[in-house]
Parts: sequence; structure tokens; C-alpha cells
Amino acid sequence: MKNFKRNFSIVLVLFSLLYFAYIVYFTQNGILVGTYVSETANHELKVEKMTKSTYGKYMGLKEGDLILEVSGKKPTSENIKRNYLAKAEHLKVKRDNHEIQLHNMEYISLNNSYSFFIYIIPCIFFALSLLCAFYIYRVNRVKNTYSAYILINFLLFISIAYLSAGGVTRGYEINRYINLFTFLNVPVLYLHFLYQYFKELSIKFSSRYNVNMLYMLPIINVIIEFTEKYLPSGITTNISNINLVTFLIEITVVYFCIIYYGIIYRKKDHYYLLKVLLISNTVAFFPFSVLYILPEVLFGQYIYSAIVTAPFLIIIPLALVYQFVVNKIYDIDFILGRIRYYSFLSIIPTIGIVWLSIVFDSKRADFNVILITLCTFIIFLSVFYIKELLDYKFRLKRFSEKYNYQDSIFKYTQLIKGVSALDQVFKNLKTTILEVLPVSKAYTFEVGTDREIIYFDKQSVEPNWKLYKTEFEKVTKEIGKIVEVNQGFLIKVGEKGTSSYVLLCLSSINTPRLTRDEVSWLKTLSFYTSVSMENVVQIEELMDHLQALKREDANPVWLKKLMYTIEEKQRSDLARDLHDSVLQDLISLKRQCELFLADFKKDDDPCREEVQDKLVQMNEQMSDVISMTRETCHELRPQLLYDLGLVKALSKLVAQQQERVPFHIRLNTGRFTASLDLDSQLNLYRIIQEFLSNAVKHSQATEVLIMLISIQNKIVLHYEDDGVGFDQEKTNEHSMSMGLSGIKERVRALDGRLRIETSEGKGFKADIEMEL
Repeated sequence: MKNFKRNFSIVLVLFSLLYFAYIVYFTQNGILVGTYVSETANHELKVEKMTKSTYGKYMGLKEGDLILEVSGKKPTSENIKRNYLAKAEHLKVKRDNHEIQLHNMEYISLNNSYSFFIYIIPCIFFALSLLCAFYIYRVNRVKNTYSAYILINFLLFISIAYLSAGGVTRGYEINRYINLFTFLNVPVLYLHFLYQYFKELSIKFSSRYNVNMLYMLPIINVIIEFTEKYLPSGITTNISNINLVTFLIEITVVYFCIIYYGIIYRKKDHYYLLKVLLISNTVAFFPFSVLYILPEVLFGQYIYSAIVTAPFLIIIPLALVYQFVVNKIYDIDFILGRIRYYSFLSIIPTIGIVWLSIVFDSKRADFNVILITLCTFIIFLSVFYIKELLDYKFRLKRFSEKYNYQDSIFKYTQLIKGVSALDQVFKNLKTTILEVLPVSKAYTFEVGTDREIIYFDKQSVEPNWKLYKTEFEKVTKEIGKIVEVNQGFLIKVGEKGTSSYVLLCLSSINTPRLTRDEVSWLKTLSFYTSVSMENVVQIEELMDHLQALKREDANPVWLKKLMYTIEEKQRSDLARDLHDSVLQDLISLKRQCELFLADFKKDDDPCREEVQDKLVQMNEQMSDVISMTRETCHELRPQLLYDLGLVKALSKLVAQQQERVPFHIRLNTGRFTASLDLDSQLNLYRIIQEFLSNAVKHSQATEVLIMLISIQNKIVLHYEDDGVGFDQEKTNEHSMSMGLSGIKERVRALDGRLRIETSEGKGFKADIEMEL
């Protein structure tokens, strides 16, 4: 279905382009479609035939009229195009031996105000619709959503309907049907798009039945329109009303759905979209429905014609375009932010160029003011826009930064993001200011709370700053404070503790006062500098703290927690990789071996029993490897702990260990009711896991007791075995071999206390206490 919709959209685009070319050709040549004329022997034009909806009837022509003059001149070959009357501004006709003047005969051309509504606006709207359809199709190539193709069809249908509504397109019979079919399908496609778009978001909006029923209405109306010629003349007037009522019904259904589901989803995220659609529909449908359709149907006389009210319907697709421009429907990156600004800037040079062209070149026969104005405007708009794109692309490589405030801020942020010392921050700040402002020198000073001023830039010659001592005192009040002096200015750019850092910028000549843009730019730079200074200071303090810890050979609790968190993540990733790759491959290999073994038993072969024994042995070994891999994955990432908590995970751990250890394990967690975070649970689990591992490797115990209890705001973990123990004085020797060092580090990470009681031949006891 999606491929069909995509192909249908492509075909519709091609058809619309051909149709657009057809409209432009007939309009530009002023051809009155459907008004057939022939040239007589006296070089006059005779009206041979006129179709029902040709524009010639509205001009007052009748079949059999002889056209004596066209625009005050004898008819020429230019007045006959494809057997149609063309370029007839006013006519002198002969009818029943009487000469009649037909003045103010409006035909569609660029020189007529009437053409603004039925030619210029439709053409512009078609171009915009085609552009939007192109971007929607381009973005939708990845997602390939059904709703996007419906939206493309909607835009093309409404643009074709608008193009076919002009008088010059109403000559051929087929144009009447194109206009009616596309016009009545606009609300249906609109509803279909909303239905499909929300369906793709798993949100109910209307129903497929409603959409299908509405799709039947345009087909029925086209059939009625086609049979009009076979109906009595008295009924034909009602057919146009039927078409208008049908359109009104479709609009009402769409409007009702938006209101109804807007009320239902008023507290949902997508309510904003429905609200915008409701407002746009109200503005678009109200003039056409209330000022044209209802009066025409009820009273036979409209308040305002369709030419005046129909353009409001453009708001509907424009509202949808606005929605996907601001990424409310489809994520489309339009670069349109500066178009309006540069369009305004292009007006003045365009007027100047056109004025000069009129003065020096207006006497030429092919001089076209409209064409020159349009081309000049587009050229200036393109130059301004391309310049901004190039400036944005090469904003870090420009030849000069003078007065370039916006890009210089971006460049400054790129310079300071990697600095690690205050002198580097100030160096980049001074470089930026010297490149942009008309100052030649910049110096950094540190001002203490006692008003002591210290020159910070030790590597350069100290300036005569004492001339500005009073200004130094004024500028230290706030970040970004600026005080102007005779040849420059002072600005506070940051703080460190109780000290303020001030920049003195001077010029070799008397500089003018700072402009508003310069003041705003300097304050922005100072705020960026202040934030960068805070980061640098914090990094320096952190590095000093880490160096001190390194000298003390002790790690803080937070660092231990971080290390164990990283370790658990690595364990989890490794367990996932083992489970998803190695374990699955082993299981697959074991199944293949079992299948081969089952087939092998059926064969009669002298060596069958020997090979069969080897296959059985391999199968058993693979079962052992699979079991070990599963246990390894569980030890690396105890899934039960994540799902059901610490107590259940410990019970499973003890049960698994009990199956393969030579001693009896007793686990008591009945009095443990504390609620711990995941990191604390993982650390306690690893500690108990390490105790059991030490017992297996070193203790030679027959009984092991593990108790985990919570008392008031305290958690106590007690471990005890009746093994060989060790000498307390040799703890440091044995701690690494028995894994106690890892347990001690985890206890520190929990901010707890570890107490050990043991001696040679008298077992091992350990108590861990931690506060909740």
C-alpha cells in the first residue's frame, strides 16, 4: 500500500506540473478557452461555438457574433490561438446588424487585478505546495510513513483545485470535473491525513469508516455533474448547490472530529497540534462557509464571492506546513529563519535598480517592469541569504573579526572549552576583544577585598594603571560591570574567592563611547568567562584534592563508589555479551550434536559404538560448559537481584553454592527489612559472594553462617565459619590471598565498619555495620 501511495504521489506531481504548464500557457497568452472563433474573408473573427463554462460568455459574447475590432484594431493572428479567442481587452462586435462595444473585458493576465486572485496566488501556492511536498518526500524516505504520502496528495489536490478554479481553466469540460473532484477531495484528504498520522502514533482519531464514506461523496458529485446535460434545465441550478452542500458537510465532519478529539486529548502532549488545527480551520473555513456557501444555498445570493473567500482556505495547508517547519509533525530542518529579514533588506536595492532601468532603458519594446523587479529582488535575496550561509559555515576562518559580535562569541566558546588554567582563559578573552573592538591593548588585574590591585599578566610590561584606581573600585560590584575611561574601559570578568578579576582595555587614540551592541557583547563575554573560570577553579581544586589523596595513599568514599559502579557496569556488559553470543553458540552447537547423534544411532557401522561414545562424551562436556557459562553470567550480573531484591538473590546464591561446596551453609535474612539503593545491594551481594569464595579456597570449614539483619537505622552483616582461621598479626600478608582487601574496600564504599575475629585453628568471624 505504501509503495502504491508513493507511486501515486509521484504520478500526481507529474500531472500537476503538466497542468500547471497548461494553465500558465493559456493565461500568459490571454486565451479564452472554450470560445472558438474562425477568420472570415473580411479578416473578421466569427464566434463559432462557446462551451458552457467558457469565460467568453461572462464577457457578453454569443455564438454567431462577428468580432470587428480587438482592442481598437483589426483582428490579427495573435487574436487566434489554437482556434480560441485571445488577447481581447475590449471588443467591437456585430450582432443582428448592430455594432456593440464590449468594454472592461477581464481576461487572466499579469496586468489585471482580477488575475491576482485566480492566477498569481494559485501559482505561488502551487510552487509552495510543490516545495513542501519535495521536503516531505525527502525526509520520509527513511521512515516511509503512510501519512506523509497522504499529506503530499493533500497539498497537490488543493493546489490543483485552486489552479483549476480560474476563469481561463473553465472552458474544457474536463476542467470542470478536475476542479470539482479535487476541490471536494480536499477536506477528505485532510481528515484522512489526520486519521493516519495519529494512527501511526497509536492514537485514535476518527475512523477508517468515516474516511471511506467521505471518499464516496466526490465520486457521486462528479457523476451527478456529468449527467447534468441529460437532466431538465430546471434541475441544473440545484446541482451547483449540491456541490457546495457536499463541501460544507465534509468541512463539518472534519471540524467536529478536531473539536471532539481535542476535548478528549486536552491533557495529552499532542493537544497543541489539535489546538493549532482548530484555530487554522476556524479562520480558513468561516469566510468561505458563512459568507459564500450558506447564503448561496439558502438565499441564492452570496455575501462575498468565492474569489474573495476561497483564498482563506490556503491557511489549512499553511498551518500544516508551519507544524512540520517547527518540527511538530515531521522533523524537517528548514533554513527559513532569516528569509523575512533579507526580503525586507532586498526591497531598497531592488527599487533603486528598477528605477535606474526605467530611466535609462524603458524605451525598449521588450521592457518588462514586473519581470525586472522580480528577478532583481530574487537576486538580492539570494545574495544576502547565501552570504549568511557562507558566514555561518566559515565563522571560524574569517579574515577579519572587527565588529563581528555574534560569530566571535561562538569562536570564543570554542577557544575556552578546552582550557585548564586561568591565564589561558584571560589570554583567549583578550585576543577576542582585540580582534573585534577598536582597542590595541588589554591587561588583566586581580582586585582583593582590601582594594589591593595586583597585575596578573606577569609576562608583559605593567601599564600605568594607577590613573584608573578609582574606576577599579567602581567596576568590582558585579560580573559584566563596565566603566569607561579616557582611552578605553574596565570590565569585571570573574571572581575567585574574595578576589575580582578586571580587564583593562586601552586604545592608542581616544575611543568613542561603547555602543549598546558592544556593551551587550562585552557582558556576554564576561558571563562566559566567569563560568569558565569557575570550572577551571573547580578542576584545579579537584586535582589538588586528588594529589593530596595520592600522597595520603587513601581513596575517598565517593571515588570507591564510582569505581565499583563502573565495575558493575562492566560485569553487566560482559554477562550480556556472553549470554548473547558464546552461550547461544554453545546451545546451538549442542543441539546440532544431539541431532547428529540421533541420526548416527540408526546406521549400522563397525566403528559406530566407538564414535557414538565420543559424541556422547562431547555432548556431556558441552552441557558442562553451557552450565558454567550460565553460572558465570549470573555471577557477573545477578539478574534476580535486579528483579526481586537482595534477599531473593542471596537465597539463590547460597542454594547454588551449596550444591558444589563441601560445607553446610546457613543463611538467615528473616530480620532484614531495610530498603537499600541498587549500588548498596550490589556491594553487599559481592561481599557475601567473596566470603563464600574465601571459604571454599582457604577455610577448610564444615559450617558457615551468614546473617543479614536491619536494626533501627543500622544494617549488620555477620559471617562466621569453623575453619582454620589465620593469625591476626599476619593480616596484611593474608588479606590479598584471602580476598579481604576487596571486602575492606567495598565496606569503605558503603561507609561502613568491618570487625574481624580470627586466630589459627579457631575459625573466622566478621561483622560489618553500616548506617542507613
